[in-house]
Amino acid sequence: MEELTIALTKGRLAEKSMKLLTRAGYPCREMEEDSRKLIFRNEELGLSFFLSKGPDVPTYVEYGAADIGITGSDIIMEENRRAYEVLDLGFGKCRMCVAGPESARSLLEHHEMIRVASKYPNIAREYFQNRRHQTVDIIKLNGSVELGPIVQLSDVIVDIVETGSTLRENGLTVLDTVCSLSARMIVNQVSMQMKTDRILELIGRVRDALNEG
Repeated sequence: MEELTIALTKGRLAEKSMKLLTRAGYPCREMEEDSRKLIFRNEELGLSFFLSKGPDVPTYVEYGAADIGITGSDIIMEENRRAYEVLDLGFGKCRMCVAGPESARSLLEHHEMIRVASKYPNIAREYFQNRRHQTVDIIKLNGSVELGPIVQLSDVIVDIVETGSTLRENGLTVLDTVCSLSARMIVNQVSMQMKTDRILELIGRVRDALNEG
C-alpha cells in the first residue's frame, strides 16, 4: 500500500478536517490522544498526519513533504504555491473583504490613490490592480488590521470577515467583497502522478462523505 502524508491546518480546521476524513474512512486514533507527537500515524491504512500553521501547508505540499493538504482558500491564494486544488470542503466559510470607515467609500468609487493594510498583500494587490485597476500602497500587517484605519495608517483594510462584529465595534464597515472563502484540499503535483489511484480513491471517498452530509 502506498503511503500518504496529509498536512492539516492547526485548530478548528484540523478538527473539522479529521471529522470529515474519519467519515470517509480515514481515521487516526493517535490524534485523539493527548500527545506531544508531531507525526500521527494510522499504520493499518498507511497514513501519516501532521499539524501545521495554515500558511505552511501549501509549502509542505508543493515540496512533497505532504502528498495532501487541507487549508483555507485565502492561504492558497496568498501563498500561490504549485499544487492541485481538488476539493472545496464546504466548511470554514467566510469572506475576504475590503473594509474601512464609511467615508472611505468615495475613495474606492473615484479610484483615488489609497493605502491598504492587510495580512494578505498578494490578494489585496491582485484585487486592486487587476479587478479595480486602482493604484494602491499596500502595507503588510500581521496583527489586528482593523487598527489600520483607526490610527490612520491606512484608508482601508483587506481582511477576512465572518460576522462583521469586530468591524462594527470599531466603526468600520464592509465596502466590497473580494471573494468567498472556505477550506480546500490540495495535492502535490508529483504525488498525483505517482500515487494516482490512492489519491483519487481518497478524493472520491471524501467527496462522498461531503455529499452524505
